[in-house]
Amino acid sequence: MPAAPHGAKRARKFHFLSGLPRSGTTLLAAILNQNPRFRAGMTSPLADIMGVMIAEASSKNDFSFDVSDDQRVAMLRGLVENFYAGQAEAGVVFDTSRLWCSRMQLLDTLFPEAKVIACVRQLSWVLDSMERLVRRHPVGVSKVFRFDTNTTVYSRVEALTDPRGMVGFSFQATKDAFYGQYAPGHLLLLTYESLARNPSAAMRAVYQFIGEPWFEHDFDHISYQADEFDAIARPPVSSWRGSRTSPAPTRPRRQPFFRLHSAPWCRSGGRATG
Repeated sequence: MPAAPHGAKRARKFHFLSGLPRSGTTLLAAILNQNPRFRAGMTSPLADIMGVMIAEASSKNDFSFDVSDDQRVAMLRGLVENFYAGQAEAGVVFDTSRLWCSRMQLLDTLFPEAKVIACVRQLSWVLDSMERLVRRHPVGVSKVFRFDTNTTVYSRVEALTDPRGMVGFSFQATKDAFYGQYAPGHLLLLTYESLARNPSAAMRAVYQFIGEPWFEHDFDHISYQADEFDAIARPPVSSWRGSRTSPAPTRPRRQPFFRLHSAPWCRSGGRATG
């Protein structure tokens, strides 16, 4: 008599981290990774690879007429699933990219149950954080500014806030997701201040949002290193280490270099915390 087959493996869940740079995504990933069922990492190439696949399966390719929408959906879903095939122990995967907020409809098509957590912060403090990173490495040059050594604080802000720049695109993508039709029930805005000041309350909101049982995190010892990522992205922007006994200031006493108006995150659209 043949042996009884093993129980069907529980389907893996996918969620997505997005939002503004310098707004707590690395801190959130570090906390999530304390849960052995979760896997969260630095910005991955998955969203970019997906974009290339979508383009090549479109009319850009002369043979795209032979690719149906059902095939496109299957290929894109398979890309996400196979990208994390080596993370067999993780039941819940969080992929990180600033592009996800601009692809809410696509994510709803591929993974209807998926949630998007967008980390947000006042734009003035985002730009302040970016500028301080640059000034921390006076003998280096960043690919963020296309390795241009002839920049000023003003040209750097202009480059960052350009609609195609790191901050400008992220800001517009987050607004697009926040005010879009797919926000209710699928988008959570997590402010940097709420995550850094009261991580327990912030993470309980995250767990409730994604529908997972609570895990007791150690907020006194949070660490995240991504040396390979930092070696490419100069100045380093990913490493995070802190504790409740010596927390990084979330609202510095000094004034930021810049003062810009930010979106009213908590007025309408997607659900917000903070």
